[in-house]
Amino acid sequence: MLGDFMTRATLAGMGVALAAAPLGSFVVWRRMAYFGDATAHAAMLGVALSLAFGMSIFAGALVVAFTMALTVNALTGRGYAMDTLLGVMAHSALAFGLVAVSFLSGVRIDLMAYLFGDILAVSRLDLAVIWGGAAVVAGLIAWRWSALLTATLNADLAYASGIDPRREQLVLTVALAVTVAVAIKVVGVLLIAAMLIIPAAAARPLARSPEAMAVIAGAIGAGSAIVGLRAAFVLDTPAGPTIVCCAALAFAGTSLWRRAPLG
Repeated sequence: MLGDFMTRATLAGMGVALAAAPLGSFVVWRRMAYFGDATAHAAMLGVALSLAFGMSIFAGALVVAFTMALTVNALTGRGYAMDTLLGVMAHSALAFGLVAVSFLSGVRIDLMAYLFGDILAVSRLDLAVIWGGAAVVAGLIAWRWSALLTATLNADLAYASGIDPRREQLVLTVALAVTVAVAIKVVGVLLIAAMLIIPAAAARPLARSPEAMAVIAGAIGAGSAIVGLRAAFVLDTPAGPTIVCCAALAFAGTSLWRRAPLG
């Protein structure tokens, strides 16, 4: 079964969608979209360092994405506006990563595959990494779900309940770094944030509870992966961007549904 590249690609897309769905819900609730984008951009530097030192791409991207997220957390509130800080860090990390890649001699690299994903080239090992990462992210979010929700709603309420919002932010940071690392192969550095944000935003008008929003976001993300792969095959378009386009159409559909008059 796993010998079929389309089967592997479908399973990979579903794995990334299921990892990104609950995390993406918190990204939307906390208005952390730019934070996710900055962490994803930093992963390109991780790819370059991995190739330079002969490391695993997943390990390099995970370390750099995590370091980037921690750095932003540490610098927040020290005289810089969050959007300014994220803009500087995101574009600087991406630029340094691309420059570092240009210095690699004797290493053949398909830059477009890392920028926009190469889901059709996913191997069995990649599948194991993707689903393992998805399990870690799902486990982290499930373990801290109540505390994360409380910290998201109100920091003072969290402190009153014995919850440290900074610790919950760290949990989200770890989950975000893992998601970015496992999603590089599927949708690439430039589209990871889209798979985090768009399915969650599309699920919001349909959900009546936070749990329902995470579940619906997972369904929309997985559905976008399946439909997007089929559309890419039929239309001969890039798979990663086509998956994101399908998610965007789902967002447009749920937005119109919310605005439609009842009865």
